[in-house]
Amino acid sequence: MPYQGGGRSLTLHPPAMSRRVVRQSKFRHVFGQPVKADQMYEDIRVSKVTCDSSFCAVNPKFVAIIVESGGGGAFIVLPLAKTGRVDKNHPLVTGHTAPVLDIDWCPHNDNVIASASEDTTVMVWQIPDYVPVRNITEPVVTLEGHSKRVGIISWHPTARNVLLSAGCDNLVILWNVGTGEMLLVLEDMHTDLIYNVGWNRNGSLLVTTCKDKKVRVIDPRKQKVVANNFEEPIALQEMDTSNGVLLPFYDPDSSIVYLCGKGDSSIRYFEITDEAPYVHYLNTYSSKEPQRGMGFMPKRGLDVSKCEIARFFKLHERKCEPIVMTVPRKSDLFQDDLYPDTPGPEPALEADEWLSGKDAEPILISLRDGYVPIKNRELKVVKKNILDSKPPPGRRHSHSTCDPNFSVSVLGIGDVAAGAGSPPAVGLEGLEGGSPVIPPPVLPPQPQRPALEEVLEEIRALKEKVQAQEKRISDLEDKLCQFTNGTD
Repeated sequence: MPYQGGGRSLTLHPPAMSRRVVRQSKFRHVFGQPVKADQMYEDIRVSKVTCDSSFCAVNPKFVAIIVESGGGGAFIVLPLAKTGRVDKNHPLVTGHTAPVLDIDWCPHNDNVIASASEDTTVMVWQIPDYVPVRNITEPVVTLEGHSKRVGIISWHPTARNVLLSAGCDNLVILWNVGTGEMLLVLEDMHTDLIYNVGWNRNGSLLVTTCKDKKVRVIDPRKQKVVANNFEEPIALQEMDTSNGVLLPFYDPDSSIVYLCGKGDSSIRYFEITDEAPYVHYLNTYSSKEPQRGMGFMPKRGLDVSKCEIARFFKLHERKCEPIVMTVPRKSDLFQDDLYPDTPGPEPALEADEWLSGKDAEPILISLRDGYVPIKNRELKVVKKNILDSKPPPGRRHSHSTCDPNFSVSVLGIGDVAAGAGSPPAVGLEGLEGGSPVIPPPVLPPQPQRPALEEVLEEIRALKEKVQAQEKRISDLEDKLCQFTNGTD
């Protein structure tokens, strides 16, 4: 979890054990290596907003990066295979009215991603398998409940559609994305800004770090702190004297924790064991340029044929550089000891089951034959509250007297409503048994509204025309630069 202060260290709080044994490790020779230049993602304007998040999220299909955007917040989503120079007109995911602060892929659907923003909202997006023609502007669902900016989001590891968000209002909110409603609100638990939140393996507990320098273990369904008295760590690993934010990534399959410092140019990694001294330094990957953010690939997205045990996506100022962590092995066969069964994309619980108190371990899959990502599965949101549903499209048949187009002609007074002077007299022929006969209201013909399809088609045509003009302007600017430099 991000740590701030005068110097950095790795602190552990596992249960104490006293037996000491001679240590042997198969990860002692893990080494990191950047990919070739043509396998990087170039010309990406990585966000410059001040935030402690990683700015990058990765899954076996896509890499998503928070980018600079005028007039609101945005992030870019690229298929993993789309390496090289990224077109400056590549579609973005836009919709937030302020900078995006955090993004996170759903572990149970590789086409669904959540984003948190300074505009106090959380949005959930459906990303198509193909590259869209224009920006994605309509989220599947918008979650509103925070009063200040939202800097942290995290999906539940085993329950479908359960999403956690934490904001600068010191609230932690759990949502059911499938219905768009709040499940739980954890308030009065944090006295200051929440730095980060993490789930345990089955999602029964979560842990938070806070600006008040306290670590809290919380049972969200009981809405209470179950542990916060961590006075003395059982292991303390001094890192350096920098006060930058540390981004930790833990791989439970190998028990390796990777520490990436924002503004640093290195990745340090340690093996965690159940026996003293608990923390074992393995190695450091170093490079020349500092990192502005980092993405971490889930285990099912790695290349098992090359003994790859981790893959990072390092963000530079204008590019994203994948870094591969490998265990050297001579054999080309599948290495069972490096790749135990790992959590797959299927959820073990529904949101209602988890909320009722049920827990379940992740559903594991084998990587022996590699992993093939599942095709796009649509996220369906069913609102339980009928007031949240939008009115059906088309003309409404109810009218109000406040409507300027509304007028009634009763007993010849329609002309008065239209401003035509005094009403005409009512003749006796309009009486039956001493009572006037009131004809039904006569409504003026309503102007025909254009069909929704015609409006959408006109919008599409205008957008295409604008994009074509932008490309023409860009080409003319390039030619102008050539003339100015004397190259043409």
